[in-house]
Amino acid sequence: MDVEDLRTFVEVADAGGVSPAALRLGVSKSIVSRRLVRLEGELGVQLLTRSTRGAALTEAGATFRDHAARVCAEIDAARETILPAGDLRGRLRVAAPLSFGLTHFAPVLAEMARRHPQLHIQTSYSDRFVDLIAEGYDCAIRVGYIQDSNLIARRIATIHGKLVASPAYVQAHGSPETPQELLAHQCLMQGTETWQFMDGDEVITVRPQGRFKADNGVALLAAATAGIGIALLPDWLTDEHVASGALVPVMTRHPPPAAGAYVVRPPGQHPARKIRVLTELLIEHCDLSMRSAGFAP
Repeated sequence: MDVEDLRTFVEVADAGGVSPAALRLGVSKSIVSRRLVRLEGELGVQLLTRSTRGAALTEAGATFRDHAARVCAEIDAARETILPAGDLRGRLRVAAPLSFGLTHFAPVLAEMARRHPQLHIQTSYSDRFVDLIAEGYDCAIRVGYIQDSNLIARRIATIHGKLVASPAYVQAHGSPETPQELLAHQCLMQGTETWQFMDGDEVITVRPQGRFKADNGVALLAAATAGIGIALLPDWLTDEHVASGALVPVMTRHPPPAAGAYVVRPPGQHPARKIRVLTELLIEHCDLSMRSAGFAP
């Protein structure tokens, strides 16, 4: 029984169809279909029911899926054990933020590919929240505050941020002095998030309101400099604009708690060595260059 057939079946089962599984695997849909037919032929049972809307597990397929996933994981672990020290191969799928990711994380992933020529790296840059398990990613790099979840997170850097607004906005609407006063202002947000601020050792949580929302920090920065409202942004995005006078810090007596940059992965006993290598490279990169961008290891 071919391990690639097993791996392909697991991807189709998790992705819910041949097309998304082919995208995850980086192969054509015809190859995925051939592997499935071959595996079902060897087992003598139907594992999936296929339709124009996707693929669903049969009762036998649901039972076999967990066994196949464990076999694939064991084989990957065995391969890592016998590889020469430092040598990586296979595939690494990473989700990274669009804001900051292209400038700071992309060079690290490129360096990892250079050091490990047999490793296939696929990176998706987006500021949307990616479901690692449902979408088949090995890990993600996330910036901000880690919400409670079953994911395992490793901090690679600390990020500091602040509230900023344009001088024109402050002149027209004033500057809030407390988190409660902030609720009367136009805030620039990613969605319906809550914001946190420090009052001594106490954390104060507020739910800001505003008419301008975007899922990208650079877009929120543009809105802040245009005078549309107050934005809560990391220092690496705002420092240059504060220095030029295009933005001014507001409510400085109540700073937000420090956020972080993390590598997150699905739960499991031990992270794959390729994830450990990526994490160490990112920490090394933070030590060398992120201090100047508002980061501290």
